[in-house]
Amino acid sequence: MNTFAIGLGCDRGTSLATVRKAVEVALALANAAPEQVVAAASITLKMDEAGLLALAQEHDWPLRFYPPEQLAAVPVPNPSETVRHYTGTPSVSEAAALLAAGPGTTMDALVVEKYKHRGEDGRNATVSIARKTK
Repeated sequence: MNTFAIGLGCDRGTSLATVRKAVEVALALANAAPEQVVAAASITLKMDEAGLLALAQEHDWPLRFYPPEQLAAVPVPNPSETVRHYTGTPSVSEAAALLAAGPGTTMDALVVEKYKHRGEDGRNATVSIARKTK
């Protein structure tokens, strides 16, 4: 069975419902189940983001946070200058997924590139999924 690492990004104050829906759709795109997720990650700026913390706890996923400098060093297919402006890195979800997938993981491990979902709360969540290295 394949296992996956999931990278998460969101607007400040994004609800659990919005993050949950974004992850559900991204997992469906990857043809994966929540039980196959063995790592979740985001940026240190989101260490106190209630929706992300609640989702990881709901699924019992280990949640790791990376500093912007470490995320910025990861080559990704969809960098964003807007994201860089606000966070100090051109990628949160894609870079976090690749880092959480394990050392040496490259872009070709991304099974879901930056999937963006705008929830009913008007907030955005982004999800990326990478195959976990053995």
